[in-house]
Amino acid sequence: MIASRVRYKVLAFGVALGAITYMDRIAISITSKQITHDLGLTDQQMGYVFSAFTLAYGLFEIPTGWWGDKVGTRSVLMRIVSWWSMFTILTATAWSFGSLLVVRFLFGIGEAGAWPNSAKTFSRWFPKTERGRAQGIFFMGAHGGGAYSPLLIAWMLTFLPWRMVFVVLGSVGFVWAFAWYRWFRSEPGDHPEVNAAELALIREGREEQASHGNVPWANILMDRNVILLCIMYFVQTYGFYFYLTWMPTYLERIRGFKATDLGLFAGAPMVACMVADLTGGIATDAMTKRFGLRLGRTIAGGSGFVFAGLFTILGAGAADPTMAALYLALGAGWGAFCLGAAWGTCLDISGPHAGVVGAVMNTAGQVGGFLSPIVLAYLIRETGDWNTPLNLTGVLLLIGAVCWIFINPTRKIALH
Repeated sequence: MIASRVRYKVLAFGVALGAITYMDRIAISITSKQITHDLGLTDQQMGYVFSAFTLAYGLFEIPTGWWGDKVGTRSVLMRIVSWWSMFTILTATAWSFGSLLVVRFLFGIGEAGAWPNSAKTFSRWFPKTERGRAQGIFFMGAHGGGAYSPLLIAWMLTFLPWRMVFVVLGSVGFVWAFAWYRWFRSEPGDHPEVNAAELALIREGREEQASHGNVPWANILMDRNVILLCIMYFVQTYGFYFYLTWMPTYLERIRGFKATDLGLFAGAPMVACMVADLTGGIATDAMTKRFGLRLGRTIAGGSGFVFAGLFTILGAGAADPTMAALYLALGAGWGAFCLGAAWGTCLDISGPHAGVVGAVMNTAGQVGGFLSPIVLAYLIRETGDWNTPLNLTGVLLLIGAVCWIFINPTRKIALH
């Protein structure tokens, strides 16, 4: 019997989810000039607005990841997308710094859990040998949303006020949520389109069962792999949030890019990320087959951090604006190269608690994402120099590479 390919339809939903996520996230940075003008905000206030989302996202990541482990990802992801879409639209109603801060905080609560519940979905729907690739393609969709969004939003701003941009973007998520809930099932065995051959392929070598019981919190939080993954992901997200928040401002103010080129170069890091997501996911699966699980994850993850750090430092010091933008785009891409290995490792070690373990790692990442725009704004205010925060980011990324030397995806978390 030829295996059905329903899991690839699940992946297509995941790619669309990732794209919508980043489209809604990045809209605030592309429209920041109009927002700060209309609401009379300072750069420091806008930094707090950027971080309000990340703070809420981090605080609610673990509870929502646990919820997906407990009840399945079908209903949880439907709720996540519906909630964040509503608050994307409500961003248009902001009238002051305080109101914008509250709306973006609530937006972050809604989006929390999207990544770990997507990883949980892949852990149930894909065999181990395809998980790194699935995660890479998922992040390719997410960063694809980030790549085209600056151009799309810049075009929309030519005929729509910034408030209507948020209304239009927020409406897209409701379509996804309806289609997902109607078609998807949390377990492949419950889906009528999955035949016996595909079900056997998915379950091959999968010893874990869906979890609805107690979570071994102490074992998870004190596990050496988890701690190292958290440090690594803190650094990765700290660096990545520069591209989601301050990159357009940096290119315009410091590097002198005009509106015609700004959308293109602001989206370049996401294009690099798309390439790196796919190649990184394929690379970690291919190297795992050839060299074993530990080297397969470590080489892909560690090399990504080394090159991300080096290109970030090169971008900060480049004299030519175009070369600076290209170096930084390459830094972003290499930072994304590790994502297939990182999330693949979460699935490798977590057993039935993929949602929780992914949420713990992603929460650490969101702490980095929360601090990134605030630290950057503070350092610029104190030093008047954008190179200082960028060089700091480069050094942190090189430190993150060291974590991969000690991560061992063959050692699972103790469940009792």
